[in-house]
Amino acid sequence: MTTQLDFARASFAADLANYGDSPAILSANGSLTYRELADRVTAMARRLGPVRRLVALAAANDLDSLVAYLAALVAGHPLILLPEDKPAALDSIVAAYDPDVVLRPGGGSTALEERRPGTLHELHPDLALLLSTSGSTGSPKLVRLSHKNLQANAESIAEYLRIGAGDRAMTTLPMSYCYGLSVINSHLLRGAGLVLTELSVVDPCFWDLFRHHGATSFAAVPYTFELLERVGFADMALPGLRYVTQAGGRLAPDKVRSYAELGRRNGWDLFVMYGQTEATARMAYLPPELATTVPGAIGIPVPGGDFRIDPVPGLEDGELVYTGPNVMLGYAERPGDLAAGRTVAELRTGDLARRHPTGVYEVVGRRSRFVKIVGLRVDLGQVERILADLGVQAASAGTDEGLVVAVEGDHDTRLLGKVLAQGLGLPRTALEIHAVEHLPRLGTGKLDYPAVLALRRPAAGPAGTAGPTGAAGPTGAAVNGAGNVRTIFAETLECTDVGGDDTFVSLGGDSLSYVAASVRLEQVLGHLPADWHVTPVRDLEPRPRSVPRRKIRRFFAPLETGIVLRAAAIVCIVGTHVGLFSWQGTAHVLMAVAGYNFARFQVAGARLPRLRRQLTSLARVVIPSMAFIAVAYLVTDRYSLANILLLNAIIGPEAVTTQWHFWFVEVLVYILVAMTALLAIPWAGRAERRFPLLFPLALTGVGLLTRFELVDPGVPNTAPALWLFALGWAIARTRNVGQRCAVSVLAVLTVPGFFENATREGTLLAGLLLLIWLRSIPVPRGLRGLTVMLASASLYAYLVHWLVYPPLAPVSPALAVAASLAAGVAYWALSMRVMGMVSRWRIARAGTSAGHRAGAAA
Repeated sequence: MTTQLDFARASFAADLANYGDSPAILSANGSLTYRELADRVTAMARRLGPVRRLVALAAANDLDSLVAYLAALVAGHPLILLPEDKPAALDSIVAAYDPDVVLRPGGGSTALEERRPGTLHELHPDLALLLSTSGSTGSPKLVRLSHKNLQANAESIAEYLRIGAGDRAMTTLPMSYCYGLSVINSHLLRGAGLVLTELSVVDPCFWDLFRHHGATSFAAVPYTFELLERVGFADMALPGLRYVTQAGGRLAPDKVRSYAELGRRNGWDLFVMYGQTEATARMAYLPPELATTVPGAIGIPVPGGDFRIDPVPGLEDGELVYTGPNVMLGYAERPGDLAAGRTVAELRTGDLARRHPTGVYEVVGRRSRFVKIVGLRVDLGQVERILADLGVQAASAGTDEGLVVAVEGDHDTRLLGKVLAQGLGLPRTALEIHAVEHLPRLGTGKLDYPAVLALRRPAAGPAGTAGPTGAAGPTGAAVNGAGNVRTIFAETLECTDVGGDDTFVSLGGDSLSYVAASVRLEQVLGHLPADWHVTPVRDLEPRPRSVPRRKIRRFFAPLETGIVLRAAAIVCIVGTHVGLFSWQGTAHVLMAVAGYNFARFQVAGARLPRLRRQLTSLARVVIPSMAFIAVAYLVTDRYSLANILLLNAIIGPEAVTTQWHFWFVEVLVYILVAMTALLAIPWAGRAERRFPLLFPLALTGVGLLTRFELVDPGVPNTAPALWLFALGWAIARTRNVGQRCAVSVLAVLTVPGFFENATREGTLLAGLLLLIWLRSIPVPRGLRGLTVMLASASLYAYLVHWLVYPPLAPVSPALAVAASLAAGVAYWALSMRVMGMVSRWRIARAGTSAGHRAGAAA
């Protein structure tokens, strides 16, 4: 298959068919020959098309992901490779680079989201692959790799590991990680087999699969060896095992020696390796025969590569510099960088190194303050900044074996440890927190980092245990003003663990909490970024801006359209019910806004976390509604037990009576329950991910059957509910002008004729079109705070106004409206406080239980 441009071939992907019927892929579900794999790659390449485009792939260790990766290489499409289990990272990269195609494998097929037929980008002919640097998944900074880089590194690895057609490697690492990807590339190059699995080495099924397919090797990071010790690896009978590779951070020399000796006894070799994403994967390896004599060394350069050590002023050891055909083209931090060719000729590793008398190289430290723990690059300065944001003075030090942090004063070290572990993405046992009276300092007043490192506990036990959380409130921070992004999310969502990869949605944000979060976020950032709710926290952190303030912004401030619609709707609903004025149709606009927010906050993510988030959000609607209706039932004679249980729309009278006052809440709850149940079905969840716009449009079609009375909904007086909810969902999924036009046409065709009142229909249609076409609406600055408050309290004002306005309306309709809205705000504030207290209690209880379990385990 040819493309518009000629490019250097990566033969490990292009020449698969040359290995014929040799087994290429083996798994628990069967096997695939090289010829069959080549056929699938060719078919996928055809789906990607002949026009060279930027492709983003959310990859797992499965056949669909592998085929998609190889097809992009074969067809010449530059590929951004990301982990499938971190949707926030994918959303962040999609927002930053605007790929032409997004691939989401799963369920035996690959969903291809073609965002445009051609490309918006200028793509350099050499560009083949873009990978996140170690530990920075989701960051817009990517490593640009060429086909030559990939091919050269695969060849050098295959050479020193002596990979042959009879070898079979277990995929113990994600293919989105350069180390895991290098295993795939080097084995395909030599016609060897890949045993595809996402099982962990602690799973007995992993080893059953290993033996069943006669695997000969597996790759490991330092943490893997801790897991191997738990499962009794040393005593396993693995006659086919030929070698084990280790990279992703420094393995302690004593462990290197121990596993090298174990391998000698059991007939396999240990290859310690050294690399960075910027060098495609590997730069050095330690020959197995030297693993017991120089176990702390990184070894010798891979075939085709070379090292030199450049002096560093003021230091005894110099910086390790690598050259070779596998050195990246350069970095990309924005779409315009994709047009660049080679911008670096060599790789300055940032590691301080020396050459051992035996000729091997040893890394003795970092030129910058970075350590690499369990394969993740940790900035020690960032550790101190995170704690400073929490009002904690700290000094951090560490090695590739773990992180040691000293905090000044009397602090809950268990809570801080949990916050840091979550924020950095580290195992809790890789982190030690020590409370000291004063941070250790040198005579010059500078922090004494060797003294901090000396605080490390003996290696006899875990580095700490997670303890109770929530004692200091959300994050324990005391930040002036609006606070930073982490503080905003922590306080708005009542959570203690806000990491750099977290998003508003992944932390449990929903339509009831996004109003306050969005307003505070805009105060900090000066604007509200598109898709902020699915953008990782680290990418939302404020950056210096020099944009002149437009004159109109002195008098007006933009608010999200959904916020303005919610505030306007509740005023119209209450005002109409009181009789101050008559403006109908806004309740139906709110139903569409509910669908819009459901799509934004409740649909993304893996199935079980998404289900938990949806149920939590549902509880935030159900509990305060039932509580208030129970009070209304006790103090009036207008309601029934069915109202309390939110069942009136199902079993209540068909005639519209006072018992129908809460129809909106009841029907919204029914739809939320139905959508939650639907998306919990695996095939439905996959369909939604594969067809993010078509899926809600199909639901809209189902809803239109009741809208046009072709099907009896079974719930009286609720025909528009599903139609409008699904239409709002579809609006949230529109990504370009064409899609917005299509949804607008659907609204224009379906709204007229629904009401007998043309003004009411116009209100509904206008609300839908505003939601489709405007991201924000300017409101007078003096009304901004009031608008936000009313939008936040809209559900609560809808509930309470039925009891507040009747005695006041005869005196003053305006007073009745104002009192109803004020009561709604008060009930909202009370409910938020109660739910916050419950949330903190649950977090504290869970943290205490975790601490007890960890302590018992220790």
